Amino acid sequence: MAETYNGYCVKCREKRDFEGEVKELANGSKAAQGQCPVCGTKMTRMLPKSAKAQ
Repeated sequence: MAETYNGYCVKCREKRDFEGEVKELANGSKAAQGQCPVCGTKMTRMLPKSAKAQ
């Protein structure tokens, strides 16, 4: 289930809310990843280690 996060879109150069999923990266960090609702660029929001990965 996707949740809403706030992140920075590097293509639009704006902070935007995006729907994303929590994923564990290769280095063990947690991040929410989704797409910008305006331009479709992949957005990533780093999360604290206490976040749940799915």
